[in-house]
Amino acid sequence: MNAKIEDLMNSRVMTVQPHQTFGHVKTLMHDHSISCLPVVGPDNEPVGIVTASDLLDDHADGTHISQFMSSNVYTVPVYGDPSLAARIMRNHHIHHVVVTHEQEIVGILSSFDLLQLVEDHRFVMKGAPSKSKQKGKRQKTEAN
Repeated sequence: MNAKIEDLMNSRVMTVQPHQTFGHVKTLMHDHSISCLPVVGPDNEPVGIVTASDLLDDHADGTHISQFMSSNVYTVPVYGDPSLAARIMRNHHIHHVVVTHEQEIVGILSSFDLLQLVEDHRFVMKGAPSKSKQKGKRQKTEAN
């Protein structure tokens, strides 16, 4: 099976707006056991993201999230390949990407979601040496 982002993502995404407060976001994330919230504009387009790491900073409960959210939102298309999401996460040292369809948020994909591919063995390693080649290398090494 060739997994797509749509197969791995969480389609139940809670979002917040830039005018909402630190206290509100902190409560939402705690009560729903989530580690990030996309911040959306008036047309449900992603304009930022708040992660659990952002909650580590000491903000007053009334601080608008627009003051501390990350405005660099990395998105991937819903029908894209998971390797694209993995590459973005690795290159930018992030753990979530927002999944979009025609610039509207339809899901969220975390690094833990990508680990399902490994856990479920739904990937094929490219260029893996065959057992006979590995065995030959060991024998040569042992003979030297």
